Amino acid sequence: MKVNTRNEKVLGKTESLCPQCLAVIPAERVAVGDAVFLDKICPEHGNFRTILWRGQPLYQEWAVERQLTKPPVCATGVDRGCPFDCGLCPRHRQHTCCVLLEVTQRCNLSCPVCFAAADSEDSEPDIRRIEEWYRMLMASGGPYNIQLSGGEPTLREDLPEIIALGRSLGFSFFQLNTNGLRLAKDYQYVRRLKEAGLSCVFLQFDGTSDAVYKKIRGKTLLEEKMAAIACCAEHELGVVLVPTLVPGVNTEDIGSILEFALEMMPVVRGVHFQPVSYFGRYPREPLDADRITIPEVLAAIERQTGGKMKITDFRPPSAENAYCSFHGNYILMDDGVLKSWAKPTGGCCQPQVESGTKKAQNFVAKRWRTAKNGKNLSAAVEGIHSSDINTDSLDAFLDRADKYSLSVSGMAFQDAWNIDLERLQECFIHVVSLDSRIIPFCAYNLTDRQGRTLYRPSKR
Repeated sequence: MKVNTRNEKVLGKTESLCPQCLAVIPAERVAVGDAVFLDKICPEHGNFRTILWRGQPLYQEWAVERQLTKPPVCATGVDRGCPFDCGLCPRHRQHTCCVLLEVTQRCNLSCPVCFAAADSEDSEPDIRRIEEWYRMLMASGGPYNIQLSGGEPTLREDLPEIIALGRSLGFSFFQLNTNGLRLAKDYQYVRRLKEAGLSCVFLQFDGTSDAVYKKIRGKTLLEEKMAAIACCAEHELGVVLVPTLVPGVNTEDIGSILEFALEMMPVVRGVHFQPVSYFGRYPREPLDADRITIPEVLAAIERQTGGKMKITDFRPPSAENAYCSFHGNYILMDDGVLKSWAKPTGGCCQPQVESGTKKAQNFVAKRWRTAKNGKNLSAAVEGIHSSDINTDSLDAFLDRADKYSLSVSGMAFQDAWNIDLERLQECFIHVVSLDSRIIPFCAYNLTDRQGRTLYRPSKR
């Protein structure tokens, strides 16, 4: 560990990208007190410093030993180096867990905050192309968990057929990434999705007031969100609430979102926080005040829930890079007490009895779909001490654990200012590109400060 003259500690060296030209440049992780920054210099465009971590637990203490499993199939060779050879290339260090299929670029919202920068252009793969994607994924080590995304995927009338096709080819878990507008009003469409084999709904849910939606999504949407959840409950579809956290807009609503999730159990299965990342056109470098880091999210959870959920309840992943995410799991007991089940090690969005990409994949598939049979959960809840079980029988306890457990997690995506190529090489959330390559999520969505992309189709 190197100490420089400004009372800063250099924790390690890595590579990053210039936000202006996306050239690979050397970078350092630099600690200043309990904050850690990424420092990098582009010979042409100058110096950049971006916050990575602020607060407790310390950055140096967060990482745990992880189980890395290289992709079984590499479709591209190493030519220009990371992140330009994605496909995946032999330098990628982690096997795929979840794959996003962008089935449309159309959207029925124009959100100021959006990964996809979707528009009204009707440009989307036909079902034959999607079948080719499924077969490619199987040949690349699948089946994987599938997230149907976009744009807004519910704008496709044939989305149920896309799900049914994937199931016929051997994929068992399908997650719908949606703003919920169509789910709120089209009962028959939701019924078709359920019958086709949809497993759960990944619902954009930024807050518990319309002021939040007006700011982040451009219009009031809370009524539609509530209606979408109600429709999912009627069709026994599990829902994961997905708030994009924007400092100064909804970061003081974290506790209210979690309380809402507890009230909406068992249809709501989890809350998955996503600190805002700066994709798209940002000519002005985002300020550190424009970001919220993982320890700040954890501190807000503890403070805003009055200690019902504590920082110590949460763990780093053991599959993807440790600085990508956090997770914790809870059971709401029949006496109203919220119990954390945590063990010393674990993986993304999974209980700590699991480890590695495949087990993370399996846990998400089991815990995010609607409650079914608590008797199958005995291994999953072994983190609960026997003295905590105040039910009359083990079967009754397991049934409650099935219906009233909540996963709380978060994922910090990388943009051109804070991207660390070591982290990128350990990504296990991937996207299928239009030319049928498997691309790490943050590489796929990456843009320079003018909005130019490496992999995502661009309107420029």
